[in-house]
Amino acid sequence: MYLQEINRHKLLTAEEEKELGWKIINDQCPEARQRMIQSNLRLVVSIAKNYNNRGLALTDLIEEGNIGLLRAVEGFDPAQGARFSTYGSWWIKQSIKRALINANQPIHIPAYMVELISKWRLHTRLLESDLGHPPTIEQLADAMDLPVKKVMIIKRAVKAFNAPNQAPRDSDGDLMGLGELIADTKMVSPQDQTLQAEELGILRRLMETIDEREAEILKYRFGLDGAEPLTLKEIAAEVGISRERVRQIIEESLARLNERLNDSKPSQYFRRTNEEVFEDLDTADDPRRVPSYQQDTSRQNAG
Repeated sequence: MYLQEINRHKLLTAEEEKELGWKIINDQCPEARQRMIQSNLRLVVSIAKNYNNRGLALTDLIEEGNIGLLRAVEGFDPAQGARFSTYGSWWIKQSIKRALINANQPIHIPAYMVELISKWRLHTRLLESDLGHPPTIEQLADAMDLPVKKVMIIKRAVKAFNAPNQAPRDSDGDLMGLGELIADTKMVSPQDQTLQAEELGILRRLMETIDEREAEILKYRFGLDGAEPLTLKEIAAEVGISRERVRQIIEESLARLNERLNDSKPSQYFRRTNEEVFEDLDTADDPRRVPSYQQDTSRQNAG
């Protein structure tokens, strides 16, 4: 589908390239830039095919080549007299080569350093063949016409470049993606979700044990029923008391709820429902069964 899409855009003539190039340079024309890019997408595909089966899928190579194409369009100068394909091919190839180099490397090497590493290897082989032994840093610096300090930096980059890929792998030996390594902090684990639901249930039952107006103010303040939380001023207008009094009630209520929630047995503060009362009445005639609200007292007395 992608190849069919890019084939719809006609190739440019030399005159059209110059005209679009001047519009991009002088007028920063987005339409001219877009047409220049679309008309050369087939050039990227043609170059990317030459680097297939080297560690990246063809689609990835095309994407990287398109990045080089974007840079080439921005830097194309019609005054140089060259066709865009001649100028753009270098940028496209550089972008693809950089992607291939960094694809299997645990440490990404800057593009300028990649060129220096190639230069290092070339002079190292030449000097080693002439001298019969590995050259020293000073000899390499003289051959490369670079300061010794710069050559030492290149040497460290060579070690990083040659470092084995330590990327973690799964049980099948495949490389693990970033999404499999980093925890999603926005997602709640099942254990925490269960714990939060249990604490929320306890909190709701404890709110039934405090004053009705206090519970209402807490619901307004924290949006416990799904509504938007209100400010102290909005709550004061809703309830009909001062903002300072609202603040005091919230602090007192939270302190009371926190004390009961952290109690070793917060259920002792729960209000008994009608179902629990009827359950106790049904078991009153059975001497072998003790009502639920008396079980703890019976255990304590037995102790």
